Amino acid sequence: MRAKSPRESLTVLTDLVLPGETNYLDNLFGGELLARMDRACSIAARRHSRRIVVTASVNHVAFTKSVPVGSVVTLEAKVSRAFKSSMEIYVDVWIEDRQSGEKTKVNEGIYTFVAVDETGKPVPIPQIEPETELEKQRYEAALRRKQLSLVLAGKMDPKEAIELKSIFMD
Repeated sequence: MRAKSPRESLTVLTDLVLPGETNYLDNLFGGELLARMDRACSIAARRHSRRIVVTASVNHVAFTKSVPVGSVVTLEAKVSRAFKSSMEIYVDVWIEDRQSGEKTKVNEGIYTFVAVDETGKPVPIPQIEPETELEKQRYEAALRRKQLSLVLAGKMDPKEAIELKSIFMD
């Protein structure tokens, strides 16, 4: 199975924030943004694996800035690392200034998806070969996040979490 570049999974979704999608402060509901992020990540995961994909976890979400009604919001998602059947997808969320068109990052998230067959059984997926400096950083950090998640879930002995040890030792 041929390794793929993260850019092969790149998914860009652009949409408008409508009044019915906002809270009392006229900002996009957090849950609405999470749903959009999940959809973008799902498409990126499917593009990478070319299989049915299911959301396994939302590992991190940072609501840095609010997204006001009327905003043009753009989500950019791509696979940051692939494991046996699971993959981590990083999504960045941007809004455009109404006058200048300048983009501001307002949110980011890290999702984990699993590729499955028609019966829901996990299936192998291609590996990732990061190209850019940011892709390489996200690729390396993905293994640490996976090990931390496994340790916290009791599925990995902390002594086996070599990548985590490298952070705290030396």
